[in-house]
This record gives sequence, C-alpha cells and structure tokens, in this order.
Amino acid sequence: MSAGIVVVTGGSAGVGRATVEAFARAGWNVGIIARGQLRLDAAAAEVERMGRRACAVSADVADPEAVERAAEAIERKLGPIDVWVNNAMATVFGPVSALTAEEFRRGTDVTYLGQVHGTMTALKRMRPRNKGVIVNVGSALSHRAIPLQSIYCGAKYAVRGFTDALRSELLHDGVPVHLTMVHLPAINTPQFEWALNKTGFKPQPVPPIFSPDVAARAILFAATHRRREVWVGFSTVKAILAGKLAPGLVDRYLARVGYSGQLTADPAPAHAPGNLFQSVVGAWGAHGRFVNRERQRSLEMMVTRHRGVAGLAVAAVAAGLWCGLLCAARARRTES
Repeated sequence: MSAGIVVVTGGSAGVGRATVEAFARAGWNVGIIARGQLRLDAAAAEVERMGRRACAVSADVADPEAVERAAEAIERKLGPIDVWVNNAMATVFGPVSALTAEEFRRGTDVTYLGQVHGTMTALKRMRPRNKGVIVNVGSALSHRAIPLQSIYCGAKYAVRGFTDALRSELLHDGVPVHLTMVHLPAINTPQFEWALNKTGFKPQPVPPIFSPDVAARAILFAATHRRREVWVGFSTVKAILAGKLAPGLVDRYLARVGYSGQLTADPAPAHAPGNLFQSVVGAWGAHGRFVNRERQRSLEMMVTRHRGVAGLAVAAVAAGLWCGLLCAARARRTES
C-alpha cells in the first residue's frame, strides 16, 4: 500500500507515539487521537518536522461520539482515512481482590471498547469507499493471561474475539476492508510509570523487553501487507503456543513466578500518578525507563517480512535432512 492518511489512537506516547513517527517516516500524513493535549502537540510537531502533515485531536476513545468527532476533524484537515490503528489502552496493576468494579469498567471501556469504537468509526468511512485497513493492537496476553493484569488481559481477549467475529462478517459481506491484529511482547513504554498500581512495588515489563520502535515497525508492516495476524518476539510465540499446548502447566508456573516477574524490589511512590481515569501530565514519549534493557530487533518479524525466503530456507533444510537420511539408509543397506 502506498503512503496515505493514517489514524493512530493512543498516539501521544508509548507504542502509539512510536507508531505515529514510524508512519510519518514512511511518508504518511498522520491523525493522532489521545487525551493529553501537551503530548498530542509534541507528537504532531514531530510529524511535521519529518515533512508530513498532522492532525492531533484530544478525545477519549471510551466515548464513541468523541471518536467520531475526531475522525471528522482529521478527514477535514488531512483527507480520507486509509489506515486506522487502534492502540489506546489503560489498565491497573493489581490482584483481582484489590480492584473495584469501576476500575474494571473503565479499563474495559478504554482498552476493549476503545478499539470497537475506533473500528466502527473507521468502517463507517471505509465501507462506502470499498478500501481501507484496520489494525487492532493485541498482545501475547490476549492469548495467555497473567496474574496482576486481569483488566488488561480480559480486554485484550475481548479485542481478539471481536476482531475474529468482524473479520468473518467482512468476508461474508464481500467488503474489501482488511482487518489485522498485531500481538506484542513486553514493550518499554511509560505504561509502567503511570498505570494505576495497587501492588505496592514499581512494575516492570516481563523480560525480554522490546523497544517501542519494534512494535511500531510491526504495526506499519501489518498496515501495508495482507497478514491476518502478526506476532512480535519469540516470547509472544512461546506464550501463545504454551497457552494452547499446556494451559494447566502454565497456570501453575505463573502462580509461582507471575508476581515477581512483573514487580521490581523498589517500593512504589505513595502518590504515584495513575492514568486510568484522567490523563497524566508530563512530556512522556515513546520509551519508558528500561531503555538499557530494550531489544531493537525481533527475529519473528524478520521471518514474517520475508516469509517466502524463510519458507524456501525451511524447505531447503528439510530437503537436506531428507537426503541425509536417505544416504544414511542406503549406506546401512550397503554395509549389510
């Protein structure tokens, strides 16, 4: 797909911010939807610094009417939307016993219904034009849930179910709008600084930790290539496959290490910010505090990008093994 107009929700920080910059770098004009106006302005300025046009709109994706108004403003300024990336999320770190119904509702409204609202708004424009791409940002945790993140995992599971159901409907109706999901590993974003935290300790991504730029490149790839899903990072592959093959074993494993793997030994500040119900003030960008532990590449993404070459390589290896086995069998027959 040639460069055009893309909308990124949650585009002012974290994976969304890196995605905004990746699309702009690739020549796209970018609509940015998020809550914090300061970070929105900074993201738009970065797009314009790269020589592309930007339209930054403050809106809460949990409000479908606000999302619709944002889309209207973006199309008025930039033109018809070609790609819509649903990335916005909000969550709480804590066991279910420490959470409230209101927190579950709000996390679900943003992380799940925010993607539903964005998808419906995008389809309203893409269906009549018979073209467009919608990228829903998922997670390894939308296949294999972990403790302390029930709000986030439940919402991401819901996104996957919604996406699969809608994909079949679009195929049934013959609507040529492509729907894809990108499942991410642990990413170094400001989420671990500003998500509401009820554990008493500073949270961390479960290693290995990837750069937001890795996620952004995967999202850009998914938007411009017809893939049903894109898995990023071998940790994502392991989580998805282990959850399918041995779910009970993984349950017990996570019961032992699922808490310590997500928490540092540092006590959380008594008045740490929480962005669940309101935007956190600050000049946050794409990256969090774990920059020195970031991985800059994903082998799985390399294979996905070059799956034809990878397929030939696998076939060549298989053929080589088969020839080796035949030669060994013949040698044994000759000796006997």
